[in-house]
Amino acid sequence: MKILVCAKRVIDYNVKVQINREGDGVVTDGVKMSINPFDEIAIEEALRIRDRGEADEVVVASIGPGSAQQQLRTALAMGADRAILIETDAAIQPLGAARIFMQLVETEQPGLVLMGKQAIDDDSNQTGQMLAALWHKPQATFVSKLELADGKATATREVDAGLETIEVDLPAVVTTDLRLNEPRFVKMPDIMKAKRKPLETTALAELDVDLGPQLAVANYSPPPQRQAGVMVESVDELVAALRDKGVI
Repeated sequence: MKILVCAKRVIDYNVKVQINREGDGVVTDGVKMSINPFDEIAIEEALRIRDRGEADEVVVASIGPGSAQQQLRTALAMGADRAILIETDAAIQPLGAARIFMQLVETEQPGLVLMGKQAIDDDSNQTGQMLAALWHKPQATFVSKLELADGKATATREVDAGLETIEVDLPAVVTTDLRLNEPRFVKMPDIMKAKRKPLETTALAELDVDLGPQLAVANYSPPPQRQAGVMVESVDELVAALRDKGVI
């Protein structure tokens, strides 16, 4: 079985994001970029499934500029067998990403597609669900435990009331949550070996994908500064303060 992992290049989670001067985006020049943390968990899970002998190949795919090859090389250093970059400088929204990945699914014919439940830059939490709908295959989202057997996937997923366990037929789309695993540390010898692994690059224009309707972003703005706290002497004073603010 082949596993296709969809990964996104994002600003590293340790970086404090800054709005650019025009207010129509964020500053990316000179900023550290990384694999989306949820997607990194998906890569790790795919590698563990392969290492258990339940899959034969792990292919990692991404959509982004040529510089996204760095993140794909990291995935190869983690242990992925191949990588595919759909190269574009355009900002791809969830529906467009799902349609692009659908073309890769038709080409690669994976038995399982893994990706993070959401990307930390837009928090859309849509691409996995849209891909499953386009593929007409079952899905399991927010997965914190995954087991494969007899052509089925048993997934434990987080819901509002606690944990839910479902079983889906393969092929399927699975989106990963934080508690599924802890990604491995990449060592220097693995980074050197990754340079010899295949990384295929295809221009988005060559795929002839209809990206669908696009949302227009009016502007970006930082969150409001947190106001200083106020000490009160009694419950009555607290209630009065809340009333003054219009909270109650």
